[in-house]
Amino acid sequence: MRAAILPFVVAAVACSDSKTANGDSNAAASSTVSTAPTGSPLAPGESYLAVPGGRIWYRVTGNGSATPVILLHGGPGFTSHYLKPLEALGAGRTVVRYDQLGSGRSDRISDTTLFTIPHFVAELDSLRAVLGYDKVHLVGHSWGTILGLEYYRAHPEHVASLTLASPALDIPAWEKNAKQLVTTLPDSEQRIIKLREAEKKFDAPDYQHALGDFYGRYVWRHPDSVNLDSTLKGANMDIYNYMQGPSEFTIVGTLKYYDATPYLKSVRVPVLYTVGEFDEANPRIVKRFANMTPGAKYVVVPGAAHLVTWDNPSATIKSIGDFLRHVDSTSPSRNDSTHAGH
Repeated sequence: MRAAILPFVVAAVACSDSKTANGDSNAAASSTVSTAPTGSPLAPGESYLAVPGGRIWYRVTGNGSATPVILLHGGPGFTSHYLKPLEALGAGRTVVRYDQLGSGRSDRISDTTLFTIPHFVAELDSLRAVLGYDKVHLVGHSWGTILGLEYYRAHPEHVASLTLASPALDIPAWEKNAKQLVTTLPDSEQRIIKLREAEKKFDAPDYQHALGDFYGRYVWRHPDSVNLDSTLKGANMDIYNYMQGPSEFTIVGTLKYYDATPYLKSVRVPVLYTVGEFDEANPRIVKRFANMTPGAKYVVVPGAAHLVTWDNPSATIKSIGDFLRHVDSTSPSRNDSTHAGH
């Protein structure tokens, strides 16, 4: 299966460089907005919300009076499609899955002034407010953990708990660890990566192949090609390239020096950290985050790499579900707000 998914992996990552070569980097400086794809009509529970810069797509599932969950996808610039298994958390509560502006079924944007943490925090708060939720559980994955933590810093009164899955809370440590993981690849692939990155030839077929090997070891181990294709074709690599860089192990974007670790000791809501056994986020690093966070819980998802919702969905859903139920059972008050328009 790993060999079968490589074309999807490398095509998505390489397009960040090829788009720049075709002049898309110039477009990124403008305020161009393209509307969300219209090929898939809105299903029950789905809607659009106007935010500064365009519209975001969201979907509300589940039911019940327990505190709602909002899912925060990774990237930056990925889509929420790969978090769909977490809609299973909606037994007794509502679960909201949305595509951040610029990716997935939300409007495409090329205005780089919108590619910022404050923008995505404000967007999330607009979604929470329009749904009528006072408090929410935030479940973030990868870049989504940065968004979740920064939302908590800005609006602690609206956060019941944080689930930080495969967190990227210390980007310098992330990059250092990722470069160490590259040394586990075959020598020939290590040489290719070093050469092509020096040349900035990120679309070279041999670089793409080496990148695919890295992803198959540390990002996803058990995706099927249909889900992978559906997820990647909605990704916005302009956002990824601007905020992150050309790959998971070469970070030159605006997040390069992001480090939230000094703040973790100040978190005052329940926190669950999860990480895959083979995750590029590194269980050792995530354990360090947990030790810095008062009262945090820490779970390693067996057999999983970075995309734990694909590699071991049952263990992921159970660990998060158990955590949310525990928080709800010990909370001084239940969230009885309802969502608007559904």
